Amino acid sequence: MEGHEAAGFHSNQKLHQVISLITSPSSREEGLISEITWWSFWLVGMKTCSLLYVHVVISGPSVSPQIDKSQQSKDSVFFRDGVRRVDFVLSYIDDKDGERKQERRREYEANLEKAGLELETEDKSESEDGKTYFLKIHAPWEVLATYADVLKIKVPFKANDIPNHTEIPMNWLSTPFRLPDHIMHPEPDFFTAPFNKSKSDFFLIDDKETFFPPSTRNRIVYYILARCPYYKGDHGDKDKKGIKRLLNNGTYTSAFPLHDCRYWTRSRDLNCESERYNLYKYWARFLCFFKEQPLNLIRKYYGEKIGIYFAWLGFYTEMLFFAAVVGVICFIYGLLTYSENEWSYEICSEEIGGKIVMCPLCDKKCGYWKLNSTCNSSWQSHLFDNVGTVFFAIFMGIWVTLFLEFWKRRQARLEYEWDLVDFEEEQQQLQLRPEYETKCTNRRLNRITQEMEPYLPITSKCARTCLSGATVLFWISLIIACIIGVIAYRLAVYAAFASIMKDSPTNNLQVVGSLITPQLATSVTASCINFVIIMILNLMYERVAIWITDMEIPKTHLEYENKLTVKMFLFQFVNYYSSCFYVAFFKGKFVGYPGDYAYMFGSHLRNEECDPGGCLIELTTQLVIVMTGKQVWGNIQEALVPWLMNWWGSRRSRSHPESLYSRWEQDHDLQSFGQLGLFYEYLEMVIQFGFITLFVASFPLAPLLALFNNIIEIRVDAWKFTTQFRRPVAAKAHSIGAWAEILSGVAVLSVVTNAFIVAFTSDMIPRLVYMYAYSSDSGISMKGYINDSLSVFNISEIPDRSRPEDGENPSWYRDYRYPPGHEKQYSHTMKFWHILAAKLAFIIIMEHVVFLVKFFVAWMIPDVPSEVKARIKRERYLVQEYLHNYEVEKLKMQLSQNGHSECTCTPMIYPSLTKHEVLSECL
Repeated sequence: MEGHEAAGFHSNQKLHQVISLITSPSSREEGLISEITWWSFWLVGMKTCSLLYVHVVISGPSVSPQIDKSQQSKDSVFFRDGVRRVDFVLSYIDDKDGERKQERRREYEANLEKAGLELETEDKSESEDGKTYFLKIHAPWEVLATYADVLKIKVPFKANDIPNHTEIPMNWLSTPFRLPDHIMHPEPDFFTAPFNKSKSDFFLIDDKETFFPPSTRNRIVYYILARCPYYKGDHGDKDKKGIKRLLNNGTYTSAFPLHDCRYWTRSRDLNCESERYNLYKYWARFLCFFKEQPLNLIRKYYGEKIGIYFAWLGFYTEMLFFAAVVGVICFIYGLLTYSENEWSYEICSEEIGGKIVMCPLCDKKCGYWKLNSTCNSSWQSHLFDNVGTVFFAIFMGIWVTLFLEFWKRRQARLEYEWDLVDFEEEQQQLQLRPEYETKCTNRRLNRITQEMEPYLPITSKCARTCLSGATVLFWISLIIACIIGVIAYRLAVYAAFASIMKDSPTNNLQVVGSLITPQLATSVTASCINFVIIMILNLMYERVAIWITDMEIPKTHLEYENKLTVKMFLFQFVNYYSSCFYVAFFKGKFVGYPGDYAYMFGSHLRNEECDPGGCLIELTTQLVIVMTGKQVWGNIQEALVPWLMNWWGSRRSRSHPESLYSRWEQDHDLQSFGQLGLFYEYLEMVIQFGFITLFVASFPLAPLLALFNNIIEIRVDAWKFTTQFRRPVAAKAHSIGAWAEILSGVAVLSVVTNAFIVAFTSDMIPRLVYMYAYSSDSGISMKGYINDSLSVFNISEIPDRSRPEDGENPSWYRDYRYPPGHEKQYSHTMKFWHILAAKLAFIIIMEHVVFLVKFFVAWMIPDVPSEVKARIKRERYLVQEYLHNYEVEKLKMQLSQNGHSECTCTPMIYPSLTKHEVLSECL
């Protein structure tokens, strides 16, 4: 047997020498060979020999030797032998002056082979651009089993025997929304346990080639790639390791796992799962918008981290449905009570509103105006400023709590179903970032590993943190300065609009002419300008936030993401919400009165006033423009930009047949899904969450707009992941991370903001105070409210710089002050203090009621369902029982086989790899 193996080895060695000779550059230059076709490659027998057929065509000289690819389809996820699966692909361009890069690649690939990986290179002559090499990587069973043990990957050992008794009443109603069972449940339900290579027969291994799914395989390979060194020998620079550093220094141009097929058709290879096609057919197409999401298939294909994002987004969208229904009911209530709006009748009446002359809203340019000119805005304001607003604000405070608590339960169920119960994120995130290792030149002894490791001195860390904080404050100040600029625009342009519309030229316009007022024109144009400024600052600050986070040199990936999350959310919070906060809580609150107006920073620009109907309708306008504009722009940007880039990048390949366009080239032409890809998806949704909670009292239809957007968002994200991005490396995550804490903070703040909006922005409290305390009628009535809410001023006392050219005496303004001639003229009346006390009392009562209900609901709803707790305990019990029985049976077999002979030793856990070849991190 040994002789045959030696003969086979020598014959193979000679054959490879011949192949090297005929394919050498000198042979090509002499024109001896113009075409080489690899017909087939078989592994024959018990690793004794290899049979390789080479077809050599000798002809005249050729300009560019090209491998004939028409004989074999390249749209495959396997090596040339058709057996070994491609688990990962690295690409690079061989530069003329890249000797150092070649050396790094040579050492890196040699170390990968030492770690047990199998490599196969596609020559640049086979690529469409003629410049790119593709290195295909395959992990054999020994490597997969070894690192599955290292990573403690859970695998099945017994079918789940706990019956599922969860029956939904009237379940047949959900039939149109369901997907086929093989899509919703691509794998049977098993009890799982961490893999142990020494006990491999304990687990349900039917086929070693398919036991680990492709997502687990690429995760294991990436684990090796991220830790494999590229220095020579055992005494090189230990910082020179990892694919990330090789990508950063240009040694490789990309690194990615392969999609399993084209998204619009199944793979021709029966051994290929075609899961990408199933995801596109049942999930990514927009016509599936009413269907449930195949979360288990998403998790199986993309990994738990992306799966948990889509699970959260889907659950958030489901909960939005209930908020949207209640919001629509409140809006309909405003429509139905439209005719009962007594104060609007008084404003529009010629007998009341037509005889009330109001003080000018700006200096010089603005004239006196009749109260009934605000008739339309008063009717519009009633749609949102009614009793239903108070109810909806309280409801949303409770809805937020229910959303967060029920998500915890859904998350706990997913943790169990996806084998994340005992997952410790620290094990995944404690790996040092390559940038940290590069920039930290100081070393100190790690007390745990007793090895020298890089660290950042405390002085440098404090200096970087202070600089980072100063940069964040500077950019937040820049946002506030821009908002002040928009406010100045509002003040300046209002006078211009008032002057232009003095003779009401817009009334000539049909339908909308009567609706256009200086207030509306100012509000809409200012909101549009504010939205443009928001988007520009957003693009600029994204780069600044990444730059200052890089400057802080976070130690781990988890620390990096958390620091960037805080900076980005803080900036986005100020950027998107500052204009809404201004309209809600500052506009019209610091105006003064006609004889003593307040001016912006001592300038000639007078502070804005609210309409007699209140500032709520303007807050609604601001919210609709910013929220809707952001959502529409975000969806267009998410869908259009990657599609255009992919269309441009693959323009050469579209003219070639499918068999010539290899799977690795197809994926190479797609966009890379970066490490922070999910970060921006979460950020977009959390900002939207702020809009529908912080200011929802001003616009009950906000949840409905968010619901429509999210239905589109889910399918746009699914389409983007499935068709426009390379397949991401599978990663584990048991929760949505730091975003859960941010959502909880926004939920608490929303109770406060909505209470203040109802109390100070809307006119609900002054109306209720008048109805129950000051109504002139014997019964509860709103008659006379308009006259009661206005104060009188003698226009002869208006300063010259504020006085218009002509006017009528007396004039009215919106406030609660004593009239001229009174001993306390122009000072606040007792009614003002009564209303202020009522507003403060409402805020306190509403906050306490909502917070009590929130805490009670949170206490009543357990975070982990009882069924899930039972399953977890059952699984742990079975693992212990089955492992005990397994060890007992194994011991019996050893005793029966060995008889009275000496007992053999237990085999090593990693028999095929030496200790230093297992790339694990010891911390």
